[in-house]
Amino acid sequence: MARYVFITGGVVSSLGKGLASAALGALLQARGFSVRLRKLDPYLNVDPGTMSPFEHGEVFVTDDGAETDLDLGHYERFTGVAARMTDSVSSGRIYSTVLEKERRGDYLGKTIQVVPHVTNEIKEFLKVGDDEVDFMLCEIGGTVGDIEGLPFFEAIRQFSHDKPRGDCIFMHLTLLPYLAASGELKTKPTQHSVKELQSIGIAPDILVCRSEHQIPDKEREKIALFCNVRPDAVVAAYDLNSIYEAPLAYHAQGLDQAVLDAFNISPAPQPDLSKWEDVQDRVNNPEGAVNVAIVGKYTQLEDAYKSIKEALTHGGMSNRVKVNVEWVDAEVFDHEDAAPHLEGYHAILVPGGFGERGTEGKIKAAQFARERKVPYLGICLGMQMAVIEAARNLSNVADAGSEEFDHEAGKKRFTPVVYHLKEWVQGNHRVRRNEDDDKGGTMRLGAYNATLNPDSLVAKIYGSTAIEERHRHRYEVDIQFREQLEEKGLLFSGMSPDGRLPEIVEVKDHPWFIGVQFHPELKSKPFAPHPLFRDFVRAAKEMSRLV
Repeated sequence: MARYVFITGGVVSSLGKGLASAALGALLQARGFSVRLRKLDPYLNVDPGTMSPFEHGEVFVTDDGAETDLDLGHYERFTGVAARMTDSVSSGRIYSTVLEKERRGDYLGKTIQVVPHVTNEIKEFLKVGDDEVDFMLCEIGGTVGDIEGLPFFEAIRQFSHDKPRGDCIFMHLTLLPYLAASGELKTKPTQHSVKELQSIGIAPDILVCRSEHQIPDKEREKIALFCNVRPDAVVAAYDLNSIYEAPLAYHAQGLDQAVLDAFNISPAPQPDLSKWEDVQDRVNNPEGAVNVAIVGKYTQLEDAYKSIKEALTHGGMSNRVKVNVEWVDAEVFDHEDAAPHLEGYHAILVPGGFGERGTEGKIKAAQFARERKVPYLGICLGMQMAVIEAARNLSNVADAGSEEFDHEAGKKRFTPVVYHLKEWVQGNHRVRRNEDDDKGGTMRLGAYNATLNPDSLVAKIYGSTAIEERHRHRYEVDIQFREQLEEKGLLFSGMSPDGRLPEIVEVKDHPWFIGVQFHPELKSKPFAPHPLFRDFVRAAKEMSRLV
């Protein structure tokens, strides 16, 4: 049975609970233990799938089709353990399940209450798969004291009492602010945060304290005394140059040892950190640099493209170069020449997105990259915009567009080169969707297979003609335009196994121009860069030598 580590946060949000959880998972793996990481989010959305990227950042998609919090991306990148639908839950999903059971009469006419019905549902979620791994790391979203988080805190309190003594510990992440006027680190916010946690029946075993300054032994001892933890269980978390320094930095501060001590695991296996030492070396000692433009519509919030940025970093590690990412707002050149905004970059990436806003700018970015022979990677909508650009400028379909934009306008304005996907094969059954279906969870989600043309560039990059990638889209390139586009040099080099859905396009006689309907960034890791990002950065590196 798994041992449980519950990770909570206090004082302020965005302290890095997800990163701390992921780093701890990596350290436990380095000591030979198996791990699984989970996220419990208090918001009332069933999942983040319908939330604006400006509101919540990117939506991370699992192989089994769950739309989840971006922290699950950290978990996968640091541990290599593929996340599942059972690794993410929100208050909305918990309440929906409870209410469905009530409607069916599962509670035998009882009055439905937060305790025990909601908390019991949370505990059932926590139990899933606890016989599969040595450690289950469960991060609670938000901060202690949030009203919406109270059922989760009560559930993990109950859960720790239900389990045998010593099977659960609590790790609390707090902030030690520095007052420049007095030249002091202040421990009071941490003390109050721990007091709030204790007031609901949870006593932290380990404190992880974020600080911009070194924490003196005197302050560490003070925190331990007033928060009722051992001094060696007060772990410092300092700002880092790269998130990939986190495993080694946390190990140096004794986080993994503190966790093992809390579980009375002795003697503890020695860690093998060679993988992370190599990652840190590649991050800190590049042998060059490339400049990549990400042309998108959510550029004001970098977390909207979190996995893409990290996948580019992984590609840079593989090629021993630093990838300098520049965020370019596609709307800026919706109605003007793209060249002044894109000249000088060694590669251009157009990511996914929803809606018509900024799409003309993305189309111009694809045209610029195609005509100027600049390496181009189009992901999801970025692929669709590349196909529309080729249809307009190579195949004389001057009004080429997408049904997504027609639907918004309420009338037909384009020849729909991209259409609303109403039917596809998933496993052994056929999925059907309508435009008026609910928005949440109705896209083509999760892992699907694709077959590659053996003579294509992508087949060479993957080293295979059969791949599996994660999808998140409801619009698809229309196969009826394939023949006329291929005559003009836009090759459909990857297709769904039934040959109906285009998965990959590439431009013939171009150094590197690839569009993919799926999201390769979701499967990239620092120690295993995704093949497409590895080769995309290699192409950018070659371009940098020519400029």
